[in-house]
Amino acid sequence: MMYKNRTSEDNMTLQKNDLDDLKKAKHLLENMGVAAKITQVIGAPIEKGFKLLPVKWNEKIGRITHSALSKSINAAVLTMKDASDEQVSNWWHKAAVAITGGIGGFFGLPALAIELPISTTIMLRSIADIARSEGESISSIESKIACVEVFALGSTSKSDDASETGYFAVRAALAHSVAAAAEHLAEKGIVEEGAPVLIRLIIQVAERFSIQVSEKTAVQAVPAIGAVGGVFINSLFIDHFQDMACGHFIVRRLERKYGQEKVKAAYEQL
Repeated sequence: MMYKNRTSEDNMTLQKNDLDDLKKAKHLLENMGVAAKITQVIGAPIEKGFKLLPVKWNEKIGRITHSALSKSINAAVLTMKDASDEQVSNWWHKAAVAITGGIGGFFGLPALAIELPISTTIMLRSIADIARSEGESISSIESKIACVEVFALGSTSKSDDASETGYFAVRAALAHSVAAAAEHLAEKGIVEEGAPVLIRLIIQVAERFSIQVSEKTAVQAVPAIGAVGGVFINSLFIDHFQDMACGHFIVRRLERKYGQEKVKAAYEQL
């Protein structure tokens, strides 16, 4: 009973509407990942797909994912404006990514190196769009990096243990690289994108992102999926990251209002 009363009092530090937003954010951030969503809707062809992938395909996906993130960061985020009166273009971005998925599904696995950078750029722009809708200044370095962080959410890393898979745990794992990248960009600007601190951040994010790319690729490897399936799978793919972005930037909005520790405590109590 004492624990219940304490939880209630602690949660009251957030206004009711903000606490409701935090509940929504947690539901999005801790919900099923890409593989689970595809399995639920299509009927679990993922295991079969992994068996069809070439030997050492994971290594190739890792390289492609790293390259896709590196190429897409500036192209996507730098084209966003800070104007808050624009509507979030989730459906436009979803349609564009779905089309690239259809192309990838038609041409098969060799097309991933072409399709993924395009899809990633569109998704990153969608993420930045959502960030702006939650009050982020997309021209700020912190917001740009927060957009990149989204690709690390909703998946585990091979080095994770059971205590490192939650939303705040992932942010904590990236915190040092995020701070170093932000400091570097503030001093040197975006032109030095090959700087070690930026590469380190991209590697950490790509490690998690590549797991979800592998899951998507495994499904597309199944012959029966084809172009139509590629459209559908990429729709689920961007839908997942839009959910992660929505939850992430709701949390960041509340942190600007209440402070990170208070929001984290309320999040963990929900």
